Amino acid sequence: MPDTLLQWMEFLSYIVTVFGLPLAIYVFVVEQRKERESDEEEIYQRLSDEYASFLKLCIENADLALLSEKVADLPVTVEQAERKKAIFGILIALFERAYILEFEEGMGRQRQRRWQSWEDYMRDWCTRRDFREALPRLLDGEDPDFARHIHRLSQGNAEK
Repeated sequence: MPDTLLQWMEFLSYIVTVFGLPLAIYVFVVEQRKERESDEEEIYQRLSDEYASFLKLCIENADLALLSEKVADLPVTVEQAERKKAIFGILIALFERAYILEFEEGMGRQRQRRWQSWEDYMRDWCTRRDFREALPRLLDGEDPDFARHIHRLSQGNAEK
């Protein structure tokens, strides 16, 4: 055992080095992970809020029947066609943002769960024939990976 104050201080510095430094590194890594998860959750929440705003836009334009499960082949006016085109453009921009911010190969369980809700929204919209027909024009100039992804989803829903 140490006899002098200097030896005690040296002994304590070894203890700090052996136990304290690894503990500090562990705490730092855990805090960084928590911060990253919090940031990802905040991004998901913002995207969800934007989708809720989009749904309100659909309600405000109820004459376009955008939230109807069965799309009737009703004739639309030029003005209605323009509004539908703009609304679909807003939706594609939102879906692309969600894809870029949320999707990645080999994502973790929590991120996969968040992404799955977005993919469900995309699948739902791809069941609409008018949306699928508008996709080639809507995807022009969009992120190529996103365009391929939603195109695959739309192909899977084409026969429904």
